[in-house]
Amino acid sequence: MTQKEYFPAVAMSVHAHPDDQEFTVAGTLAKWIRHGCRVISVIVTSGDAGSNDPLKNAADKISLGHLRENEQIAANQVLGIQETVFLHYPDGELQPTLQLRRDLTRLIRIYKPELVVTGDPTRFFFGSDYANHPDHRAAAEATLYAVFPSAGTRLIFADLLDEGYPPHNVKKLYLHGSDQSDTWVDVSETMPLKIAALKKHASQLEDWDPEKMLVEWAAETGKEQGMPAAEAYKVMTLMEDKPES
Repeated sequence: MTQKEYFPAVAMSVHAHPDDQEFTVAGTLAKWIRHGCRVISVIVTSGDAGSNDPLKNAADKISLGHLRENEQIAANQVLGIQETVFLHYPDGELQPTLQLRRDLTRLIRIYKPELVVTGDPTRFFFGSDYANHPDHRAAAEATLYAVFPSAGTRLIFADLLDEGYPPHNVKKLYLHGSDQSDTWVDVSETMPLKIAALKKHASQLEDWDPEKMLVEWAAETGKEQGMPAAEAYKVMTLMEDKPES
C-alpha cells in the first residue's frame, strides 16, 4: 500500500556504521531536507574495525575510526545534514544493551524528532548471499525500543529526568530493509546526492564505483510502484495527527 508522501519537520537517522545510512536511506533523507526537514544523523560505532589490511592491527583502530567519522561528516554535508552524533560503541561487537538504549533515548529526548529511521531488527537474511551484519540488527533493535517505549515513558531511565530530559513521543518509525515494506519514497531526484554521499566513504569503497549497484537497487525497489528509483520502508505510526477542526 502506497501512502501519501510525508515530510517530517525533524527526523533522526540511526545506523551502526559510517556508510550504512548512505547505502540505504540517503535518498530519502536528502529529499526530506529539500522540503525543509532538519535531520540528525546518529552513528553508533565509528567503523573502526572496517579493514582487512594485513598491515593493520589493533593500534590502527583509533586512526581508522577518526577517518571514517570524517568520511561520514563529509557524506552528511553532501546530503545537507548539519548535525552528526557518534556514540563510539565498538565496531563488530555491538549489542542492543540497556546502555545503548539509554543513550539513544537521551538523544531522542534532546532532539525531539517526529520521525526516526533505522533498519529492521528482525531481518537476518537478504537473498541467499548476504547475512545481515549483527551490528545492524543490534543498532536497530536498540533504536526501536528507545523510540518506544523508552523515549515517551517518564519513569523509564528516570535518571534522564534528573539530566533535564523529559519524555518525547516519536510519531513515526521508518524501518528500511524490511520484507514487509508498505511505503515507498521516490528518490529519483536525489539519487545523484545519494551516490555522491556514498562515494565519500573512500576507505571502504577503494577503487569500486557503487553507482551502478545503487541505481539498480533503486530501480528494482521502485519498479512495482511505478517509480524509476525508490527506497522502501515498513512504517510504524505511533501517534496519529489530530484532524484539523
